[in-house]
Amino acid sequence: MDAISVKGVSKHFKDVTALDNVTFNVRKGEIFSLLGPNGAGKTTLLKIICGILPPDSGEVKILGINVSEKPFEAKRKIGYVPQESIVYDKLNGWENIVFYASLYGLSSSQIRSRAEELIRRLGLENHVKKLVKTYSGGLRKRLSLAVSLIHDPEILILDEPTVGLDPSARREFWKIIEGLREDGVTVLMATHYMEEADVLSDRVAIINEGKIIAIGSPDELKKAFGELTVIEISVANPKPGIEEFLEEFTEGSILVKNNKVRIHVRGYESSLPKIVESLLKNGVKIVQVSIAEPTLEDVFLKLTGRGLGE
Repeated sequence: MDAISVKGVSKHFKDVTALDNVTFNVRKGEIFSLLGPNGAGKTTLLKIICGILPPDSGEVKILGINVSEKPFEAKRKIGYVPQESIVYDKLNGWENIVFYASLYGLSSSQIRSRAEELIRRLGLENHVKKLVKTYSGGLRKRLSLAVSLIHDPEILILDEPTVGLDPSARREFWKIIEGLREDGVTVLMATHYMEEADVLSDRVAIINEGKIIAIGSPDELKKAFGELTVIEISVANPKPGIEEFLEEFTEGSILVKNNKVRIHVRGYESSLPKIVESLLKNGVKIVQVSIAEPTLEDVFLKLTGRGLGE
């Protein structure tokens, strides 16, 4: 039995198709990421899986339980951390945990033992007696995770869990998620961060405009990139329209982000000199040229013609 089964799920909001016949499964004990840009349908899909929104068609099962038919039974199997904060600023950390635990009907002894375990595990020992309004973004995320895990769910669902965190806090959060997987917790995570999906995931579903367009392990998806090579060029002065004067040299796509240009080509030995010549002729100062390994963003770019941040 899969931890999560999604079959033929569609959702419309007036004239907008948010989800279009989405089907996939999440295996027990794996970290499964939904990778896609903002507006791709990730949050809507997670809310349907959690029983917060009803689908227009299709079905969702949590450990074999139909979410539409037995929503309360299904929800007890899930811990859900949405994008927005779910903890209360005017309470301290301990009070937040106790409040959420009471919603699940835990006894006083269960609350204390489970809360102490989570506080220790999530590194909140020195903070639980402080008001949440004093917490950093990273501490707030860890407390949100604690209240979502208080009832010891088998499945954890995270919506953009590290948005707004600095790189150090983000990596600390990754370690926590990896530790949960080691304990057998199934994790379903929505993210638009390519590196996050690549580092953490056993499998990734790429979602765009409400449709799943590819599913596989990060390595499988990158191998499917095929015979194309990624040329990465660091430039001192990226110019508007740089894609246009490089387009004739590519058989794939071009992504300009910050001061880096990633170009997908077939046969880079012949393409690279022409690309460099074109950049110099158009007044672009080249800092470094390298041949790069394809990333999940390159896969997304190949499949959709646009980057994850566009």
